[in-house]
Amino acid sequence: MIRGARLASRWTGVASAWLPFADAASPDLPLSRLLRLSLFQISVGMATVLLNGTLNRVMIVELNVPAWLVALMLAIPLLAAPFRALIGHKSDTHRSLLGWRRVPYIWFGSLLQFGGLAIMPFALLLVGRPGDFTIGVVAGCLAFLLAGAGLHTTQTAGLALATDLAPAEKRPRAVALLYVMLLAGMMAASFAIGMLLAEFTPTRLVQVIQGAAVLTMVLNMIALWKQEARSAQVAAADTPRPPFAEVWRTFSSARSTVRLLVAVGMGAAAFAMQDALLEPFGGEILGMSVGATTGLTGAWALGALVGFALSSRWLDRGLDALRVAGFGLLLGTVAFLFVILAVPFSEAALLVLGAVLIGVGVGMFSVGTLVEAMNLGEDGSAGLALGAWGAVQATCAGLGIALGGIIRDLASRHAVHDGFGATLADRATGYGTVYLIEIALLLATLAVIGPLVGRNRIANGSTGRFGLTEFPT
Repeated sequence: MIRGARLASRWTGVASAWLPFADAASPDLPLSRLLRLSLFQISVGMATVLLNGTLNRVMIVELNVPAWLVALMLAIPLLAAPFRALIGHKSDTHRSLLGWRRVPYIWFGSLLQFGGLAIMPFALLLVGRPGDFTIGVVAGCLAFLLAGAGLHTTQTAGLALATDLAPAEKRPRAVALLYVMLLAGMMAASFAIGMLLAEFTPTRLVQVIQGAAVLTMVLNMIALWKQEARSAQVAAADTPRPPFAEVWRTFSSARSTVRLLVAVGMGAAAFAMQDALLEPFGGEILGMSVGATTGLTGAWALGALVGFALSSRWLDRGLDALRVAGFGLLLGTVAFLFVILAVPFSEAALLVLGAVLIGVGVGMFSVGTLVEAMNLGEDGSAGLALGAWGAVQATCAGLGIALGGIIRDLASRHAVHDGFGATLADRATGYGTVYLIEIALLLATLAVIGPLVGRNRIANGSTGRFGLTEFPT
C-alpha cells in the first residue's frame, strides 16, 4: 500500500512537471479531477480520427465509395459547427430541475455521438452495395450528422464546465490542458484504430466503430461523475435568462472581440488548407512511401505538443497570450517555406521539418487565441465565448480544407496545360499555390491580431505598448 502510494505520488509529480498546463490544477480542482474531466476530450479526439481520417480511407479504398460522396459526408459534421456559440449560450442559461447547466448538454451530446457511431458502419456497408446505395447514403448522412452534432455539443459544454470548476486565474490553462488531452486522444486513437483495421473486413469495421461508440459513453460518464454541483439558482424559474440575440449583441459589440474572431477564422483556415494535402504532396511529388507519409501526421502531432508546451512555459512567465499566437503564425510561415523548398531540393527531410513546425505553429496559435477568448467570457458567459471561438475555428478550418483541395486541383490542371509557362508545368505547382496562399493568409492574420497584443495589460494600467511592430521578424 505504501509502495503504491509512493508510486502514484511520483507519477503525479511527473505529470505536474512535464504535462503542458498541469499548473491549471488548484485545491478546488486537483489535477486528478481535471484529468478525469478531460476524458470527454479523449472521446472527441477518437471520433475526430474516425470521421476525418480512418473512414475517409476505408470508404474510398476498401468500400469503393465515390470520392465526391465521401467528401460530402465528411463535410456534414461541419453543419453543426456554426451553432457552437448558441450551444454554449444555452448551456450558460439552461434551466434544469436537477440544478445542472452543463451536464445535460454533455449527456445529450454523448448520446448523439453514440447514436451516430452506432449506425455508421452499417450505413457505410450499405453504401458499398449497389442495391442498397440510396438507403445507405441517407443513413450515412444521418450518422455523420448525429456524430458531428454530438461532438460539437459535448466539447462546447465540456469546456464551459471546466471554466466553471477552475478558479478565475486558472481557467485559461485548464481549458488549454483539455486541448492537450484532445491531441493525446487523437494520437492514441490513430494508433489503436490503425492496428485494429490493419486487416480490413466488414465485420472488423463494425466492431471497431461500435466499440468506439461504447467507449465514448463510458469515457464521458466517467468524466462527468460528480463534476458539476447542483444549484438551486439553475433550477429556479425566476433566474434571469436573456435571449441569445441580446447576449450575442452585447458580446460582439466590442471591436476587439470581432477582430479576435476574424483573426481566429483567418488563422484556422490558413493552417488547415494543407490538412488534406501534406501526405499526398509527399507521396505524389517527393515519392515518399505510404509509411513515410503517414509519419507526417505523427510529426505534426509531435509539433503541436511542443507548441502546447512552449505556450505553457511562456504564459507562465507572463507573456501576452496573443503574442504567443503571433509567434505561432510566424512559425507557420517559416514551416510552409520549408515545405515549398522541399521540391527544388528534392529533400523529404525539409517536408518533415515543415510538418513539425506547422504543428508547433498550430499549437501556439490555438492556445494563444483560446486563452484570449477565455478573457471574453464574463458574468457566466463562458459557454458563449468558448462556443464562439470553437464555431469560428471549426467552420473556417473546414472551409480551408475544402478550398485547399479545390485550389490544388484547379492550379495543377492549369499548370500541366502550360497555363503558367513551361517552367511551372508540373503538378507540384498546384500544391505550391496552396502553400503560398497559406503564407499570405498567415501574414494577413498577423496584421489583424497585432493591434490586440497587450490590450489587457494596457487596460489594466500597465506601461508599454504592444503592437504588430513588437512581433519578431
